[in-house]
Amino acid sequence: MTQKQSTGIKRILNAFMHSRDGFMSAFKSEIAFRQDLLIFVVFSLIAIILNISLWHKFILITVLLFILFAELVNTAIETVIDRISTDYHELSKKAKDIGSMLVLMSFINAIMWWVIVLLMDFM
Repeated sequence: MTQKQSTGIKRILNAFMHSRDGFMSAFKSEIAFRQDLLIFVVFSLIAIILNISLWHKFILITVLLFILFAELVNTAIETVIDRISTDYHELSKKAKDIGSMLVLMSFINAIMWWVIVLLMDFM
């Protein structure tokens, strides 16, 4: 059975509602997402109050936002794998491990950018 697709403004509003639902689902069910969100808020506020250029503030906040992006992708991968089966399978482990590596890489990226920006501005 096919569902009639919305168009125009209704499609955009529906997309926002689905995004809100995705955010709420991740927030309610994933402690890692809540922790990453806390890191995002705290360090974004720090970036805003730092005496650095607007461009550097933008960079620092953007790399923090990428951590949330990576965590959401990881959560989506884990959810799909668990939907298929909660039984152990080497390919399921591989997919989940790769998603986890994505999150780690986003943290490493953020740390590197924060160090570079802060060294440039305060040295």
